[in-house]
Amino acid sequence: MQAGDPVVGAAMGVAGAQSRSEDEESLGVKDVKRTATQAFGSGVVPKRRSSSRSIKRKKFDDELVESSLVKSSSRVKGPPVIEPVRCSGSEPSSSEKKKVQKNPQSLKKSKQPLHITKDLGRWKPTDDLLLINAVLQTTDLTSVHLGVKFSCRFTLREIKERWYALLYDPVISKLAWQAMRQLHPEAIAAIQSKALFSQAEEALLAKIGSTSQPKLDVFQELLSKHPGVFHPSRTPKSLLVHWQLLKQYYLLDDQSVQPLPKGDQVLNFSDAEQMVDDVKLKESRDEVLEHELMISDRHQKREIRQLEQELPRWQVLVDSITGMSMPDFDNQTLAALRGRMVRYLMRSREITLGRATKDKQIDVDLSLEGPAWKISRKQGIIKLKNNGDFFIANEGRRPIYIDGRPVLSGNKWKLNNNSVVEIAGLRFVFLINLELISLIKAEAAKMTQQ
Repeated sequence: MQAGDPVVGAAMGVAGAQSRSEDEESLGVKDVKRTATQAFGSGVVPKRRSSSRSIKRKKFDDELVESSLVKSSSRVKGPPVIEPVRCSGSEPSSSEKKKVQKNPQSLKKSKQPLHITKDLGRWKPTDDLLLINAVLQTTDLTSVHLGVKFSCRFTLREIKERWYALLYDPVISKLAWQAMRQLHPEAIAAIQSKALFSQAEEALLAKIGSTSQPKLDVFQELLSKHPGVFHPSRTPKSLLVHWQLLKQYYLLDDQSVQPLPKGDQVLNFSDAEQMVDDVKLKESRDEVLEHELMISDRHQKREIRQLEQELPRWQVLVDSITGMSMPDFDNQTLAALRGRMVRYLMRSREITLGRATKDKQIDVDLSLEGPAWKISRKQGIIKLKNNGDFFIANEGRRPIYIDGRPVLSGNKWKLNNNSVVEIAGLRFVFLINLELISLIKAEAAKMTQQ
């Protein structure tokens, strides 16, 4: 036969295809053996399925090759298919597939407590209790965000998400409830005492007149008459402090917001923009001026240190306020002028109010409370008379408002307990040590009788 014969060509093609299939099968068997040796060599032995049938002898590698060649020869021509050996890297069995299908759920369940504990790590049990009390009082999450001081600064969105989680997520609510039950009773009482005031509570407190001088008995009677309105943690002292706060900001029923004085020019943005000179903004850097400013800054810091050393010599002591608690009067304090930032203690019968400067020192420096560029250097004098009455005299240019009533320059006005003193936008509450003043009045009465 010649090479060009079609029968010979077909036979040669069949022989070539068989040789190629044998080469591919041998390469596939080598790959299977390599993966098997890697799996067993690493120490990872795959699980063997137990069976009730008799145990068969394990085939050797050459037998596996021969069986694969026999199977491939009996198949139809095409790409060879090799039965892979079960190992750790191969496709799992049906039982293993079921386990793998169960694993994602178990992973999700294992991740969920981690997320919850992470959330609980930021939201402490005290924060949850504060949130619950505040929402029960106000029923407004925006008011809770503005009025409650949590252990961490949360945004309004975070507060809403936490509240919805406490309501609708059973896992988070259960963990939060268990954490809150482990709090100490004293910690729970302290948290409940910080609960926000509801609108019904403030409505009852606003009915008390601003001109009256209520004592703790009045608020105790208010608590006994309306036990269902006030929070269980309310005390007469806390109601008195909140009433003073309402009075300071003109929120009582018999109070009204006073209009601004006509003589005062309020600086707005447009006025400030007109005062700005564009030419000065484009000036180049002046090194001589910067050197002089640096020297003046050193002098000012030196003066501040000297003033700090002279603080104990002042007649009026200034204490930072950490809360809205009543001042603790001692035997030497006649009265106190309490502001938003500082508290001035009056320990002499006459003190001077105003703005302290380098050349002139006064008893009460109002610039410690806030911006005092409108206040005169000597704005007023508070004096205690022998009969136990306090009077304030205005010696500055701008009026002083006592409970909303203006006291012009050169005039006097009587100061009562809980009177609101307003000077150039700075508000203070004047508190009198009633026990010490009563003793002074008794001594004055004895002197007059003698």
